[in-house]
Amino acid sequence: METTTTPLLTQYKMGSFNLAHRVVLAPLSRCRSYGNLAQPHNAVYYAQRAAPGALLVAEACAVSEAARGYPHVPGLWSPEQDYSRTYRVRFRMDESKCQVSIMLHTEFQPNGQAPVSSTDKQVTPEVFHDGSVLEFAAPRRLETEEIPHIVNDFRIAARNAMRAGFDGVEIHAGNGYLIDQFMKDGVNDRTDAYGGGLDNRCRFAAEVIAAVCHEAGAGRVGVRLSPFADYVDCVDSDPEALGLHVIGVMNGLGVLYCHMIEPRMCVNERMIPRRLLPFRRAFRGTFMVNGGYDREEGDKAVVEGYADLVAYGRLFLASPDLPERFGRNAVLNKYDRSTFYTSDPVVGYTDYPFLDPED
Repeated sequence: METTTTPLLTQYKMGSFNLAHRVVLAPLSRCRSYGNLAQPHNAVYYAQRAAPGALLVAEACAVSEAARGYPHVPGLWSPEQDYSRTYRVRFRMDESKCQVSIMLHTEFQPNGQAPVSSTDKQVTPEVFHDGSVLEFAAPRRLETEEIPHIVNDFRIAARNAMRAGFDGVEIHAGNGYLIDQFMKDGVNDRTDAYGGGLDNRCRFAAEVIAAVCHEAGAGRVGVRLSPFADYVDCVDSDPEALGLHVIGVMNGLGVLYCHMIEPRMCVNERMIPRRLLPFRRAFRGTFMVNGGYDREEGDKAVVEGYADLVAYGRLFLASPDLPERFGRNAVLNKYDRSTFYTSDPVVGYTDYPFLDPED
C-alpha cells in the first residue's frame, strides 16, 4: 500500500516536546482499572498506541476517593496508585500525558454520600436512544471553605502524576465535570466569591490551573475545555466570552496547550462553522481540537492553521495504529460502541487488529 503525504503526520514542536506527528490520542475513560488501580492490561492498551514522539492523553484519573463517577477508573490520590509501579511500564518521553479530572456519581462516593458541585440543583435525567433513562443523584453544594481542599486534591494528584513518571498533566475543565459546573452560568447559582460574574465563576478553575502549574511546571500542563457543550445541564449564556476568559488565565500562567472540544464536525453532511477560531487566535500556546474529525478534516484543520494538533477518540480506540493508517490511506477498524465501557481486560480493549505489514 502506498504511503501518502498528510499534514497530520508532519512534525511539531510543543514547548520542550518534539512530536513526530500531530495525531493525538484523546482521553478516553475505559473503566478497566480495577479497584481504581492501573492494571497490566492498561499498559498493553497504551503501549499499542504509543510510538516514539507520539502524544497520548491518558484517561481521566480521579483526584480523590470522592471524585469517582464511574466504576474502575484510575485514581491518583494515594501512593499505591503510582502508575510507574502498577503499569509496570515506563513510557518513553513524549508518549504519555496524564489527564486529571473530577467525575461525579453517588454510587461511587464514599459511604454513598452526595457528589459535590457548585450547586445543589438536580441534574435533568438523561434519556438514551433505546428509551432507557439515567437518573442523577442530587448534588451537594460545596461550602466556600471546602473549595481550597478540592484545589489541593488536584495539586496532590498532579504531584503524584509527575512522580510516577508522566511527562505532564492535562486538567479536565469541560464536559460537565466539577470545574465546568463552576464556570458555566447555567449551573453555577452561587452568591459567594465563586459565583456571579465571569471572574468569580472561573475562580475555581484559575486556582486549580495555578496549583497544577506550580506542581508540574506550566510547560507540562494542558487544559481541556468545552465551552459550547451542554453535558449534564452545563451550559453557558455566552460560551465565547467564557472560553476567552479562561484562555486569558491560561496565557497568564504560561500553560503549554489548550485542548478544546467542539461540536461534532458534520451535521446533515454540512460542515459546522469553525467556532473555535476566536480561541485559537487568543491562545498563545499549542492549540488542540477534538470533535469527531476524520483524516481529511484533520489535515484541513492543520493546513488552515485552525489547530496545531488533532485529538482522536473513537478512531484511535479502534485502530491502535491510527497514524500509520492515515499515512497509508488504509481502511480503519470499525469501533464497537457496546464495549466502550465494559470491564473486560481484552474484548473491545486490546483486541483491535493492526495493519498487516505486507498490505
